[in-house]
Amino acid sequence: MISHTLSQQQQKGEDASSTRPPISLLALIESAKSLTNLTEITAASPLLQGLIFAAEDFALDLSLTRTPALTEFLFARSMIATAARAANLPSTIDLVCTTYKSTAADGSPPAVLEEECRDGRRLGFNGKQCIHPSQVETVERIFGPEKDEVKWAVRVVVADEKAAAAGRGAWSLDGKMIDVPVAEKARAIVKKAEICGFDVEGLKREWAHQEPE
Repeated sequence: MISHTLSQQQQKGEDASSTRPPISLLALIESAKSLTNLTEITAASPLLQGLIFAAEDFALDLSLTRTPALTEFLFARSMIATAARAANLPSTIDLVCTTYKSTAADGSPPAVLEEECRDGRRLGFNGKQCIHPSQVETVERIFGPEKDEVKWAVRVVVADEKAAAAGRGAWSLDGKMIDVPVAEKARAIVKKAEICGFDVEGLKREWAHQEPE
């Protein structure tokens, strides 16, 4: 339907980009059938930009009981994160945290939200659904790059450029080996940091002296 609408606009000579932002689709994975059809879903449309795990619907479809550990969703979450990465989709959005009201005296976010975010990030998700404005700050903080992480990534990128110029493959930083996969991970972190508003250029100037060890 969307492709047909865009085609009709082009035929009429309408410039859709001047009247509204580009269309992006996010596919909700919410059933056993959708899980087994991930390859077809990720290739269904060039407008598809990501996958979302709809845990509550998935639990209903499989008659699962949601537990605090979320182990009953581990297989599905791993498949979704892997499929999104394999299809080079930029967004992989994890399940909703149903706990959103703080019980702490200082009003701090529920600990379960922070743990779910960290767990999702470890599985390969790069975002999380929010059902209340109070969840947004925690989700952005955990899924965004951390200061120490960005500093490490900048140091790697600066040193890796020097290593490449010298014809070196693997090298080390702070006693740990840096090879192509690690260097590419560092570049991805730097790119995310730029999007998130970090002063990456300032860090590059600060660590311009970094050499591959």
